[in-house]
Amino acid sequence: MKIFTIALVLSLFLFSNARAQTKMSLTQLAAHNKSDREKVLYEGAKAEGKITWYTSLAGESYKQLAAAFETKYPSVKVESYRATRQEMAARIMAEAQSQRYIVDTLETTIPLLKLLKDNKMIQPYYFPTEAKFPDNVKEKSPVKGLYYWAIDRESHIGLGYNKNSIPATLATKKYQGLLRPELKDKIGFAGSDTGMTVVGAMLKFKGEEYVKQLKSQNIAIHNVSGRALLDMVISGEIGVSPTIFRNHVEVSQKAGAPVAWIPMEVVPNNSGSTAVSTQAPHPHAALLLADFILGEGGQKVLQQYEYGNPTKDYGFKRWYPEQGLSTDQIEKLEEKWNKTMRDLAKKSF
Repeated sequence: MKIFTIALVLSLFLFSNARAQTKMSLTQLAAHNKSDREKVLYEGAKAEGKITWYTSLAGESYKQLAAAFETKYPSVKVESYRATRQEMAARIMAEAQSQRYIVDTLETTIPLLKLLKDNKMIQPYYFPTEAKFPDNVKEKSPVKGLYYWAIDRESHIGLGYNKNSIPATLATKKYQGLLRPELKDKIGFAGSDTGMTVVGAMLKFKGEEYVKQLKSQNIAIHNVSGRALLDMVISGEIGVSPTIFRNHVEVSQKAGAPVAWIPMEVVPNNSGSTAVSTQAPHPHAALLLADFILGEGGQKVLQQYEYGNPTKDYGFKRWYPEQGLSTDQIEKLEEKWNKTMRDLAKKSF
């Protein structure tokens, strides 16, 4: 009888403990840093059945990342929405205004995440691999050990050039080298956020006088993405551009394109970070996906697509444009950078 009583008490304890785990709030789940974190999140995610993920990742990378997550956690279906930062911001704000909360986990650039943080729309959380990530790529919350987001991938912007039309001796690592007479009429900029960010780096590290001198090179601004501009470099339409992503070049090189990439004295980063919505309809799955993206599984997929890893040293100086700035400061700077870029151009397409 005594054995039966002990067994009954034990089973009731385990049952009540399991119920307590399933009833944990998002705040409690986000802070849960015990060894059973993955088990707790997956059990809850299986009951939730799916997750809605908003991401700015391009091409096949986000599809493969979602597929890798579903392979590891087969009971959880990922519903993805891919959008630019601006498109995502408009969608999230519209959903919030109508109190129709859809997004669970976000993967996008820092300016949008700062806006969401200011509006208390993202949840600080712990993730198991946080010790591997440098402090400057994690946005700390007031609670020790919890972060609003962490950078999960980097796109390094540097000099791309066509090896058939530009000699390697003219492929400069110094901004000053772009002023060489031999490069006049041969330099193109992406007229997107990519080009704007590069102009921001030039203003910050070389000054306004340098940018004025660069104008004499007859810069052509093409209102296309950095990827599309690389295609113009590959075709020979543009000889050289300081607004080219390293990972895009490495993918094109594998396909035999006559293009090369080198880091300049400062390498601006277009980075993507992972955050969790405070109104996540599927809280267990939301945190499980965030942990996955920032863990070995997600990082492996991103590196397969040549994205930079924030935990690695690539041997060049990286610059995070939004670091330490408020949302208002970012908006004002971007407005200045964009105007300076437009003034830089002799021709705009």
